[in-house]
Amino acid sequence: MTRADIFITAAELARLIAEGAPVNVLDVRWELTRPDGREAYTRGHVPGAVYVSLEDELSDHAVTGRGRHPLPSGDSVESAARRWGLRRGVPTVVYDDWNRAGSARAWWVLTAAGIGGVRILDGGLAAWTAAGGRLETGVPAIDPGDVAVEFRDLYRGALPALTAEDVTGFDGVLLDARAPERFRGDTEPVDRVAGHIPGARNAPSVETLSVDGTFLPDDELVRYFRGRGATEGGVGVYCGSGVTAAVTIAALRATGVEAKLFPGSWSQWSADASRPVATGE
Repeated sequence: MTRADIFITAAELARLIAEGAPVNVLDVRWELTRPDGREAYTRGHVPGAVYVSLEDELSDHAVTGRGRHPLPSGDSVESAARRWGLRRGVPTVVYDDWNRAGSARAWWVLTAAGIGGVRILDGGLAAWTAAGGRLETGVPAIDPGDVAVEFRDLYRGALPALTAEDVTGFDGVLLDARAPERFRGDTEPVDRVAGHIPGARNAPSVETLSVDGTFLPDDELVRYFRGRGATEGGVGVYCGSGVTAAVTIAALRATGVEAKLFPGSWSQWSADASRPVATGE
C-alpha cells in the first residue's frame, strides 16, 4: 500500500462528488469522552455521508476478554456495510473530526474484512470545510448495498492482527500509541491498571499528524518511526482499546511498513493480573 491507497484529500473527494462519481462516504465521529457522534452528524456532514457508530457497528461488546472495543465479526461487518449502502466495486471514504481515530478504526475493520478501496479523509471533517466543502444536515435516505466481506474472522483477515498470546512472545518492535503520561503510568483514566506492556516503545498516534490534522509527509513519518526502530517488518501496535492504534497502523502502512494491530490493546492486557506491567520511560 502507498499513501494514495490509504488517504484521500478533501480536494479529491470534492471532485468525485462534483462529478457525480460513485463513492460511499462514512461519517465515523467518535471520541473517548464523547463516543456517540450521531447528534454532531445530523447537524452537519459531508453530503451523502452515512453515520457509523464505532461503539455499536465497529465493535462487538458481546465478546468478552478482548478489551473495551472487541473486533466485530465479518458477518456483522457485512450486514452493517450493506445498511450503510456500500456497493461492490465502489470506493469508500471514511472521515471523523477527532485525531483520525474513528476513521482509522473504520478503515482497519473494513479493510481487514476484505472490503477494498477504503480510504481515510486526510485531515478529517476540518479539512473538508477548510477546502470549502459544504455540509448537509439531517439523515439521507440510503439504498441497501450489496458489498460482501471476504473474511469472517478479522483476526485472520486481510490486515495482520495480534492476540494477547502473540504479544507475549512478540520478538519485533511493539509500539504503544497512547499519550506519554498513560504509557509511563503517571495516569490511567480508563483502565484498571496504569503502565504499559514491557518492552513497548511509546509512539503517540497524534504525533503522526500535523497541526491541521493531516498526516505528516511521508519523509517525516519515516523519520518518526525510524527513531522508534519501526522500519520494515516485525512491528506491532497497540493503544488503549485498539482504536487510536489504527491511526498509527495507517501511518506506518503509508510508509510501506505492514504493522500488526493488537486489537485488545492495553484494556485486554491489563485486565489479566497475571500479565506483567511496566511503568516509566
